[in-house]
Amino acid sequence: MSAYYQLIDRVITDDVVTSYYRSTIHAQGAWNPNEQHMAPASGVISEELEHYFPRSDMRLARISFEILGLISFGEFSITTQCIRAGKTIELIEAVMQSNGKIFIIARAWRLVIQDTKIISGIEDKSIPLPESYENWSGLEHWGGGFIQTIQARADKTNRAGKGIVWLNTETKIVEGKDSSDFVHLMGMIDMANGIVPRQRRELGWAFPNLDLQIHLYRYPTGQWLGLNTVQQYGADGIGLTSSILHDIQGPFGRCEQILSLRAFN
Repeated sequence: MSAYYQLIDRVITDDVVTSYYRSTIHAQGAWNPNEQHMAPASGVISEELEHYFPRSDMRLARISFEILGLISFGEFSITTQCIRAGKTIELIEAVMQSNGKIFIIARAWRLVIQDTKIISGIEDKSIPLPESYENWSGLEHWGGGFIQTIQARADKTNRAGKGIVWLNTETKIVEGKDSSDFVHLMGMIDMANGIVPRQRRELGWAFPNLDLQIHLYRYPTGQWLGLNTVQQYGADGIGLTSSILHDIQGPFGRCEQILSLRAFN
């Protein structure tokens, strides 16, 4: 089975973990053939965050990815450490870089878990399951190796700027390793920005996201990721893609992506 990344080495020094990877063609980005797509990059970073000295009494509740520039293709490292330890909350950080250049800084809050069923309540509405929709070829206009690995199903009533799409992939995050459902799903969320664009790149506009903010009120399960997405463009060159995240059990969180709107010839 194909994979987005190959693990080369891992070095642990006290409480700092540095993992060395090599990207494969399946991680290739859609905007530039010499970059990685943010989706698998966020997946492999999530793999590192989830396995950083895990605690059975805590789980990841929020991940904030700051994208500092082009995510270079090829070999890179991810260094993970705890920057705020605690009994009930912890903040951990993972930095992805190559040749002294940082591409992504991810910070994740890990929170203590407890039984709150008596007061639980979710306002986000469920969407129909993936089998309710037909296979969708709407991603084919995007280039890059990553897009070729994605299966998609979409609502026929989708329009520019708003819609529902389910995604899945059979490609592993790391070669020779079975990742958790959480990591599998985190590795597709960045796709939200490309599924219902208000303007397609063929019409002369680019809309890359500078970040990816994920909030999880429930830990997800399964292989299918459902995105109920709205994309909005302001009048001064800045946009926002907002999504309610779903697995086959229902909604499990939300994500936001701030956009830089750019005209090109």
